[in-house]
Amino acid sequence: MTGDAFDLRQLLEAHRDDGYALHAQYMNPQLPRMLHAIGFDKTYVRGQGAYLYDAQGTAYLDMLAGFGVYALGRHHPVVRRALHDVLDAELSDLTQFDCAPLPGLLAQALAAKTPHLDRVYFGNSGTEAVEAALKFARHATGRPRIVYCDHAYHGLTVGSLSINGAEEFRGGFGPLLPDTAIAYGDIAALEVELRRGDVAAFVVEPIQGKGVAVPPAGFLRAAGELAHRHGALLIADEVQTGIGRTGDFFAYLDDGAAPDIVTVAKALSGGYVPVGAMISSTAIFEKVYSSMDRVLVHDSTFGSNAQAMAAGLATLHVMENEAVVDNARKVGDQLRSRLAELVDRYEMLADVRGRGLMIGIEFGRPSSWKLRSSWTALQSARHGLFAQTIVHALFHRHRVLTQVSGDNMEVIKLIPPLTIGEAEVDRFVAAFVDVMEEAHRSTALMRDFGRTLITQAMKR
Repeated sequence: MTGDAFDLRQLLEAHRDDGYALHAQYMNPQLPRMLHAIGFDKTYVRGQGAYLYDAQGTAYLDMLAGFGVYALGRHHPVVRRALHDVLDAELSDLTQFDCAPLPGLLAQALAAKTPHLDRVYFGNSGTEAVEAALKFARHATGRPRIVYCDHAYHGLTVGSLSINGAEEFRGGFGPLLPDTAIAYGDIAALEVELRRGDVAAFVVEPIQGKGVAVPPAGFLRAAGELAHRHGALLIADEVQTGIGRTGDFFAYLDDGAAPDIVTVAKALSGGYVPVGAMISSTAIFEKVYSSMDRVLVHDSTFGSNAQAMAAGLATLHVMENEAVVDNARKVGDQLRSRLAELVDRYEMLADVRGRGLMIGIEFGRPSSWKLRSSWTALQSARHGLFAQTIVHALFHRHRVLTQVSGDNMEVIKLIPPLTIGEAEVDRFVAAFVDVMEEAHRSTALMRDFGRTLITQAMKR
């Protein structure tokens, strides 16, 4: 680059191999260390649909979708075109003292998906949507306490962290808000808390992201009815499950529930511009925004920016016109059933669960002595290492990107783009079968994973 010119392509090409060093020096240093340690320190130069590509043109099947962000796959042409159009329109965006049409149109489109809710607040992320939900619930009910579930994940800002059921995220950040956890799916425990009369809301993921835990049938509906009976609200956190992930537009619909507040993010972005939304009722909004003096009592400077709104509108258009939700249900059922058929075949495969294209694969202690000794050795080192070994093998042997679904958990989570088809199902199942065959035949997978950890430790 010379003079005043800014050439992004040239900048990227000049620093294509510098990402890990730059992160190590200027950002969170543990991220590159972790990726080096497990051998996931690749540099991807392109993404398209359900695939990532390195500089050599090698394709990696992405079964993570950016933690669910890329529901439409990477670089969907309709969303991409919408963003070009909104930039070319040169709108007077974020004036702050006007009411632009794009936020209203996206709010209208979301409200159409929740007929019992009709108001939308836009922020920039899932955790912002949850923070808004907590504030609105407390103000609308006049009560202080929120009930949440063990192992829940609702975000990492202080309010959402207070209802995060994973201790590994909470440690060292207290004191947090004095909220209360119950076991996921335990309606009796929820009733005990609600009877105290100080609960503003029960916040719950229709399917928990950590471990892909599925509640008993009817739990969400019963929880909502119970909350209302005791003057509390039901908040459905659909940040990961929403916008088609589970084969319904919202996962709570499968249970016949009617939440008072719904939070969404991730997939709504189209994979381009961060956006979060809290959907609620006029009655709740009118309690929070009760007068002109309170017009900005809860707000976000960038929350309704034109690029995010355009991406959201384009995403919902694609969802509707390309039958993406139906595909998630159909392909998800196919993938889950093919994996479930393997449970009786492999001793260390304990369970396959989920809905749509949110699938958990859980491993468990084998019955045979030969396999049990290797399993026990891994468990004594750290719980969750067998699942990490499988993730490592899928990546290095088959170029399939997955993740362990939580710290100290023997569960792999699959949340691929909702646009995948039979070819991706075939590729994943073939890779998984090959890895499981090897895991039950010898200790080669464990040796490979251990060798990677040792080699990277020596390099450091």
